[in-house]
Amino acid sequence: MPMRYFRHQWRRGRVGNATSALHDFHKLKGNFISNSVPLPSINPFSSFRLGFQLASLHSNSSSNGDRPRSKFQKVTNLDDALKLFDEMIQRRPLPSVVQFNQLLNAVTKMKHFSCCLHLFKQMRVIGVPVDEYSMSIAIKCCCQLYRTNDGFALLGCCFRRAVVPNVFIFSTLLDGLVLEDRILEAERLFKKLIKQRLCEPDVVMYSTVIKGLCKFGNNVMAIALLRLMDERGCKPNVVSYNTIIDSLCKDKMIDDAFKIFKEMVFDKGILPNVITYNSIICGLCNFCRWEEVSKMLKEMEDEGISPDFQTFNILVDAFCKEGKVDEAEAVIDIMVERGEVPDIVTYSTLIDGYCLRGEMSKARTVFDSLTSRGLVPDVITYSSLLNGYCKNLNIEEAMLMFHEITKNGLKPDIVTFSTMLQGLFRVGRCGAACRLFDEMRAQGQVPDECTYRIILDGLCNNHQVEEALSVFHLVGGSKLNSDIMVYTILIDGACKCGMLDTARNLFHDLTVKGLQPNVWTYSVMISGLCGEGLLTEAKQLFQKMDECGCPPNNVTFRVLLQGYLKNQNYDDVEMLLQQMDGRGYSLDATTLSLLIDQVAAGALDRSMLKLMGRLVPKDLMDTPV
Repeated sequence: MPMRYFRHQWRRGRVGNATSALHDFHKLKGNFISNSVPLPSINPFSSFRLGFQLASLHSNSSSNGDRPRSKFQKVTNLDDALKLFDEMIQRRPLPSVVQFNQLLNAVTKMKHFSCCLHLFKQMRVIGVPVDEYSMSIAIKCCCQLYRTNDGFALLGCCFRRAVVPNVFIFSTLLDGLVLEDRILEAERLFKKLIKQRLCEPDVVMYSTVIKGLCKFGNNVMAIALLRLMDERGCKPNVVSYNTIIDSLCKDKMIDDAFKIFKEMVFDKGILPNVITYNSIICGLCNFCRWEEVSKMLKEMEDEGISPDFQTFNILVDAFCKEGKVDEAEAVIDIMVERGEVPDIVTYSTLIDGYCLRGEMSKARTVFDSLTSRGLVPDVITYSSLLNGYCKNLNIEEAMLMFHEITKNGLKPDIVTFSTMLQGLFRVGRCGAACRLFDEMRAQGQVPDECTYRIILDGLCNNHQVEEALSVFHLVGGSKLNSDIMVYTILIDGACKCGMLDTARNLFHDLTVKGLQPNVWTYSVMISGLCGEGLLTEAKQLFQKMDECGCPPNNVTFRVLLQGYLKNQNYDDVEMLLQQMDGRGYSLDATTLSLLIDQVAAGALDRSMLKLMGRLVPKDLMDTPV
């Protein structure tokens, strides 16, 4: 289908895939710009929303009006705050703690947490009688600075000063523990608060714990807590539900997310917001469920919810991952028309999309246009372009781009180094890769498991298995020794280099270390045994897979079949083909070619052709000779 016709149909909403989602944006154009308060459509939420909007308008007009702003509201930068604080501590008598709290709160809103703590300490030195609100602000600053232990020390001060901690203080401490990934401690504290009745949890506290549970993928417990808060008379709000919906979508449990969404809207009467829709749209995009994406965009229009910056970026990312960069460009155009300014994340995603398609000249054009758009490329932008050059084996351009990062005052991160390492190994420049690895560590970058996998895989693919094993043993008792992927890379490398005994030893080490081989590990080991003509041992290992709860997949069957055919052992060929047929597997081009050659040579009976025909995938049959 010609691209012009495709885009014409898509703009008219006749293409039922990813592009139909974009069609809905064209239909919505201008709907959220012409009216500041859109009239609600007739739906279950209309009367509630209209009342809410009128109340909001009334509240804004009556509360703000011509009321003069206080001196604390006028504080817009840190210098003003510090000047005001110096002025306050010079007064006699000292201003009330309420006024100091207002200033602390203003500094906290500017996210100057360290400075706020400094001012809090000065307050205590000069004898300002701090109250629970002062303490809660100071504790919040500690937690935001990832100093939750200091927050707990301040909690101790509360008890010593007879300041009764309120629910806000405990919620802040829970949030600090969640920020520091100390979820078990957060759970224990939460249970203690309820059991000892230190405070009655409110919706913020429940939502904080739900956030912590979701952060670690414990969706079941998060949903159970949602039920508990309802039972205890604390009504969940949109934040509570959004947290769970987002977590389910990120864990690819989109249907479960929809169930929670429907419960929120229809059972609880809680209105979804743009964050709710963004989570669901992102989850649907990950599964390429484009018709449902279109439906959600339409539903947003019906509910008077305008797509925000994040909505557009989600769609740009989804189109780029599908290779539909033209459609991603169209989304950016609509984004600009709506008054949303694309940022460096938007254009980095677009660059990555062009790189995935191998269109490096277009990717470079977008990159070079960033300055004229008032944007400065960050490390992610450079890494996207660098990755494109590496995948296209244009390593010289990639190296220039890599050096440009530091030249422009940026610091390459672990992803940038790993991408460059992989590119160097792909073109066989192992020495340069090893030097870059040394440079990475010299710059204080700590290699992660992914980096080590790239190095080991690169060395093995370049027939430097001994060097790979040296790196593996040098790292010692780190996570590498419990990483099944690392073992599989080394076993595969050893087998391909004819070092079968080394591969066997590595495979046997898995049992000693309590690691379970995965289907890839078994497949590479079986391939190595077949390569050495050890078909009996390969067959035994193949049969062991089902017993160990790791059934062979398509690749495993093909590997064993090719081993039999190349070693002219035809006894079990028909049985393997029948097993593949029973499991719904298929043949690839290489295995099929070997089978046909053996049938033509008379080594296999022609009666197998019918069975083979059932195992040929449609796309292989449609491939022109």
